[in-house]
Amino acid sequence: MHDRLQPRGPIPFGEEHRVDERIGELLVRENRLSAEQLGHAQREARAKGVRLGAQITQLGYLDESELTDFIAREYGVPSIELEAFEIDPEILKLVPERLARKHNVVPVNRAGSTLILATADPSDMFALDDIKFLTGYNIQAVVASEESIARFLEQAYEDDGELAEVMAGFDDSEIDVVHDEEQIDSDALKGQAEEAPVVKLVNLILTDAIRKQASDIHVEPYEKSFRVRYRIDGVLYEVMKPPTKLRNAILSRIKIMAELDIAERRLPQDGRIKLKMGRGREMDFRVSVLPTLFGEKIVLRLLDKSNLQLDMTKLGFEVEQLRTFQKSIHQPYGMVLVTGPTGSGKTTTLYSALSELNRTSENISTAEDPVEFNLAGINQVQMHEDIGLNFAAALRSFLRQDPDIIMVGEIRDFETAEIAVKAALTGHMVLSTLHTNDAPSTVNRLLNMGIEPFLVASSVNAIVAQRLARRVCENCREPDPEATESDLLAAGLSPEEVAGAVVYHGKGCPACSDTGFKGRVAIYEVMPLSDALKEFVLNGASALELKREAMRSGMVTLRRSALNKLLEGITTLGEVYRVSAADD
Repeated sequence: MHDRLQPRGPIPFGEEHRVDERIGELLVRENRLSAEQLGHAQREARAKGVRLGAQITQLGYLDESELTDFIAREYGVPSIELEAFEIDPEILKLVPERLARKHNVVPVNRAGSTLILATADPSDMFALDDIKFLTGYNIQAVVASEESIARFLEQAYEDDGELAEVMAGFDDSEIDVVHDEEQIDSDALKGQAEEAPVVKLVNLILTDAIRKQASDIHVEPYEKSFRVRYRIDGVLYEVMKPPTKLRNAILSRIKIMAELDIAERRLPQDGRIKLKMGRGREMDFRVSVLPTLFGEKIVLRLLDKSNLQLDMTKLGFEVEQLRTFQKSIHQPYGMVLVTGPTGSGKTTTLYSALSELNRTSENISTAEDPVEFNLAGINQVQMHEDIGLNFAAALRSFLRQDPDIIMVGEIRDFETAEIAVKAALTGHMVLSTLHTNDAPSTVNRLLNMGIEPFLVASSVNAIVAQRLARRVCENCREPDPEATESDLLAAGLSPEEVAGAVVYHGKGCPACSDTGFKGRVAIYEVMPLSDALKEFVLNGASALELKREAMRSGMVTLRRSALNKLLEGITTLGEVYRVSAADD
């Protein structure tokens, strides 16, 4: 159910949240929810970009029918089970898809000049008046659950308008789904992939993702459906559901563009697409193909060099954090590690560090998998595991190339970690990444790999942990009425900070596609290995002990960094919870 409730496009912020607030207050007043449950559901709803009612049922506080019956009784209107209704397609056409999705409503029936409308909130006069004005009908509201409305809208409006335009006149009678037991005719598949509508559709997907400033495109086949999602500012939105019959043709078209083997459907494949845009602009797509139960899932990462931020001062570092980081990378030798999950901006941070260190007097070599951006003056090496060129092999070769600065894309194993540590101890500056939750736990990760404590203490200059939080849209930013004092205190702010705090959210506007967010900012945790911390490492201290000692020494944690961005009006309370964990 959860998957089906995800927004197809960005959920508008603003009126929906005021509606949610009314329902939430009613539920608490009638003792159907506690204030704590409501607060938790509100925070989760904000973080996930879903409506409050759906989040309440997802958390199990109330089931769908209970919530629907409560709202119906409260407002004195009938409730219905949407699944039991056979709705005339002509009735559906009375309310445009855009309007139905915006207000989360379904036209159920018509009686003369009255249109019967299923809604999750019959008190939302803004939505009802909007539909009355645009349709010319009087509106009679009935209550249905948010989830059932969302499910119905997904089924009723399966085809996107642009998609319908692309597919107009397309003869799909010769195309059918190829099942696993069938023989694959690669020539026929290639022919289907090169038909004009398929080519046009794939080009539409790629260019639309660029226009919406997506970072990733997900093309996903399922048993009875096929969908395309974009990751925009770190959150996935469903944008299109092409016909299932076109699944193989679309997937093959993308594989042809990436110069991959279209006949191979059992093994993962990686490739790259270079797209030439107008005005001399180029866009690179990193393509990853993964065999799944119902076909190949393809994820395309957009690599836009024009948007690559190499100015370290604009990434999101606080003043003292930036000073510490710059001091660490300008040391003559040692290791600086950047940690965080996939998609947290580690590569951008490392590239900005390399850009600052890139001088004619320095020999810089990088081992990357894959090379995301080409940097002038830097020797970048692409890894090829299939022929034995991995991080460890590249590192060994680098040490014979008279290096000054080495960047290793990721330390994944003991062998790579050992060579990197030895390089850092023999007069080289080493930059690399790891996948850990925060800066202190990185030390334990290295120890668990098999690196001796004294080597870690001697080689590591600093560890940087980071996350990406969404920026509040500056065009529609307004004070957040839902952020109460208790919420701010629970997040980790002091009573003094709360007293004068004004926190913001975006109500939604055309500039941010009604999401309330535009762009992202990095939040950092910078932990230099001071002499005191080195003693802790040598004595086998836990990650928690290291964190407490680092905080005593003045380290700004991820949560504190996120809270600072909140107080500055850069991000929202929901984002603080989404990207950082509370400090112990």
